[in-house]
Amino acid sequence: MDDSRHVPLHARPALPGDAAAIARIYNEGIEDRIATFETRPRSPADIEGWFDGAHPVVVVEKEGQVIAFAATSTYRPRACYAGVAEFSVYVARSARRFGAGRLAMQALLSAAAKAGFWKLVSRVFTENAGSRALLCSLGFREVGVYERHGQLDGVWRDVVIVERLLTAQPKPGASPVSLT
Repeated sequence: MDDSRHVPLHARPALPGDAAAIARIYNEGIEDRIATFETRPRSPADIEGWFDGAHPVVVVEKEGQVIAFAATSTYRPRACYAGVAEFSVYVARSARRFGAGRLAMQALLSAAAKAGFWKLVSRVFTENAGSRALLCSLGFREVGVYERHGQLDGVWRDVVIVERLLTAQPKPGASPVSLT
């Protein structure tokens, strides 16, 4: 009997030393063509650039091995959007459907709120039912659909826009209050 479903998972802040594992997982997502328009594999050096000190990145480990990650990045450069971050979440092929994506997102929601972000946003391929269900179960709202948002392998793809507020609306000058 396979007991791998019962091995505890652990989420923690990612470190630059996790870049190779994150790149491996992200490259699986690129190859699978189910979660990103990206087509160029990423190197650990590419991932190291994500560690800017402002945008949280978390990993999930199983028996000491990184099996999933979730990351935030700049939404838009305008100052009015400083508290909004884009996010992504990826799980290694061998670890999908065991709760690693949920744990990664729960850790990211907490880390993003602590970092001062008030909203997370992303876009999900319309046919990616698993990711959409996960995000909805974590309180994300599907805002709408961008039709023909981009081409992947010569095929136009639609994406669902998702968002989640992380904080209550603060009074002017007050610190945000976390809802997570």
